[in-house]
Amino acid sequence: MMKLSALQQSYLNRRPGSFRGAAPLDSSADGANKSPAAVFWLVLHGLCCLISLVLGFRFSRLVFFFIFSTSITTNTNHFMAPFRQLTTTTTAADVASDLPSNPVGDAALNGTRVVVGRHGIRIRPWPHPDPIEVMKAHQIIERVQREQRNQFVVKNPRTVIAVTPTYVRTFQTLHLTGVVHSLMLVPYDVVWIVVEAGGVTNETAAIISKSGVKTIHIGVDEKMPNTWEGRHKLEAKMRLRALRVVREKRLDGIVMFADDSNVHSMELFDEIQSTKWFGAVSIGILAHSGGAEKEKKQAIPVQGPACNASSKLAGWHTFDPQPYEGNSAIFIDDRATVLPMKLEWAGFVLNSRLLWKDVEDKPHWSRDLDSVVDDDIESPLSLLKDPSMVEPLGSCGKQVLLWWLRVEARADSKFPAG
Repeated sequence: MMKLSALQQSYLNRRPGSFRGAAPLDSSADGANKSPAAVFWLVLHGLCCLISLVLGFRFSRLVFFFIFSTSITTNTNHFMAPFRQLTTTTTAADVASDLPSNPVGDAALNGTRVVVGRHGIRIRPWPHPDPIEVMKAHQIIERVQREQRNQFVVKNPRTVIAVTPTYVRTFQTLHLTGVVHSLMLVPYDVVWIVVEAGGVTNETAAIISKSGVKTIHIGVDEKMPNTWEGRHKLEAKMRLRALRVVREKRLDGIVMFADDSNVHSMELFDEIQSTKWFGAVSIGILAHSGGAEKEKKQAIPVQGPACNASSKLAGWHTFDPQPYEGNSAIFIDDRATVLPMKLEWAGFVLNSRLLWKDVEDKPHWSRDLDSVVDDDIESPLSLLKDPSMVEPLGSCGKQVLLWWLRVEARADSKFPAG
C-alpha cells in the first residue's frame, strides 16, 4: 500500500505539466509558465502549417529534416541521416557493411553499385561471370521465342523468295548490306534471286555471299541507264527475268520484290505468309528533294490498297507527283526529288504457283507469264486479268510494312573496289 501511494503521489506531481491531463487547463497559469523557446517553436510550427496549406505538403517536416539532418550523428548501422551530402563519396565497402552478407553477390559488389535513398543495390558485373550460364539463358530465350512463333504466328510457313535487281555502283554495298541483314533475320527459309544489270560481277557476288541464305545470282546483258525512267523499265525486265527462273526451277513459296534500297520491317515477312495467291501491302514513300521547305509541310505519302467498310479492295492509294512537278529528278545523279512509279513492285507479293505451268488449282484470273511483254509491263498488276482479286494485307493496308527510298551518288563518282 505504501508503494501504491508513492506512485500516485509521483503521478500527481507530474500531472500539471502534461498536455494529456483530464483536468481542465488554465490558460492564464499555463501561459505564464511557458518559456520563450516553447513559444518560438509553437509560432514556427504554426507558420509551417500555414505554408503547408499553400504548398500542399508537410512543409514543417521538411524544415525539420533540413535543420536537424546535419546535426544527427550515430555510430550504429541502423540509422542514417535523411539526406546525404553530395560531396561525400561512399565506397562499395561502406554499402556492403549496411547490407546483409551474401556470399554469392559479395564478389560482384566490388565492381559497381547504386544507392537509392538509404539502401544499397547490388549490381552484378557484366559480362556474366559464368559464360555457360549465359549460353543456357540465351538458349532458353531462343526456344521460348521459337515455340511462341510456332504456336501463335505461322503454322506451316512457306519459303520466302526474294527478288532483287541491282548493279555495280557507289552505294551498292550500302544498299545490299541492308537487304542482307534483313534476310538473315527472317525466321523462315529464304531463296534470294539477285538479278544484276550488265552481267554477273565479282563485286556483287562478294556481297551476297555474306548473307548465308540460298542465293541465285543471274545477270542481264543490258547495262543500267543513267535516267530514272530507263532504270524503272530495265528493273521491271529484270524482275520478270527472275519470275521466269522461279517457273523454270518450280520454286515453291511466296515471291516478294526486295529492292536493294528499300527498308523492310520484320512484320512484313510474317504478314506475307497469309497470302493465298496475290497480295498487296502498303509502302511509305520517302521522297526527298534536298531539304526543300515546301516538302517539310507535306505528310509522308503511302502507296497501297484502299479498302471499303467490309474490308474488301476498293482502290489504290498512289503517289501524287503534282507537288513535285518541275522539280523531279531525270538523271540518277540529279539533286532533285526522285519520284516512284505509279505502283511500285515492292508493294506486291504472289504465290509462286501462280507462275507455274500445268497447275490444277491455278485461278483463271491470272495471266500466263509467256503472254506478258517485257516492254509493256509497269507493275505486277499486269500479271492479272482481274486486278480486283488482289488480297489486301497488313490490316487491309493500314499498316506500313516497308519504306521506299532512292538515294544514289553521282554516276561519275570514284569509289574503291569492294
